[in-house]
Amino acid sequence: MMCDDARLLLHAYLDNELDAAQSVAIARHMQGCPSCAASYADYAQLREGMMHASLYRRAPDALRKSWSAEKPAIATLPTARTRRAPLALAMAAGFAAAVIVGTPLWLSTTHRAGDTSQWADEAISSHIRSMQPQHLMDVVSTDQHTVKPWFDGKLDFSPRVKDLAGEGFPLVGGRLDALGGRSVAALIFKRHLHVINLYQWPVSSGDVAQSTTQWHGYNAIQWTTDRMHFVAVSNVNEGELHQFVLAFQNDSVTPPMR
Repeated sequence: MMCDDARLLLHAYLDNELDAAQSVAIARHMQGCPSCAASYADYAQLREGMMHASLYRRAPDALRKSWSAEKPAIATLPTARTRRAPLALAMAAGFAAAVIVGTPLWLSTTHRAGDTSQWADEAISSHIRSMQPQHLMDVVSTDQHTVKPWFDGKLDFSPRVKDLAGEGFPLVGGRLDALGGRSVAALIFKRHLHVINLYQWPVSSGDVAQSTTQWHGYNAIQWTTDRMHFVAVSNVNEGELHQFVLAFQNDSVTPPMR
């Protein structure tokens, strides 16, 4: 994320009006950008100051009496044109604000080939959302031969599905998800009481070595092999997540494409 993009969203981030992906991206940007972090701190301080009770004053009695004074019985009615003008301006302003705040981050930010932080941010956000009730799985099964066929006809590729129970990471189900504006497969594994989401989708680029991202207790490991991109996300420690990735890579022999 560039500073210009971040500054447009700082106020919405302060008011908790962004979605999970945008919030993660803003937080990560401010961790590495002192300028935007300082602007955010200034906004937060100004907001807190404006809410202070000492700023409010009781209106003078003379002014309060003028408000409650009896108005003339006859008043000039606004014309239809004058009534519509403020409404049109308000609607236009509201639409512009909705476009700025509501635009998904993957549309408002240019993502370059090899910019892996985008996928880590979105995958972590998706992982957090999946922890909400009834969001984790579309198909519940520990059988890879049940989970894999479930995706047939729902995606434009055939995901790699493996049960790693023998390695301590049992498969428990799968679901459809979306990252970066495209549909992806999400496989769900367990590690004791922890959940691991493994996202995958086909890409045109060649193999890419592993990269690891941490954010607020979550770890994300991503890599590309055989024209398939993978992102594993969980709150297990980094060592265990690397162990999971290694187990999946060593056992990944199913062709990625139909």
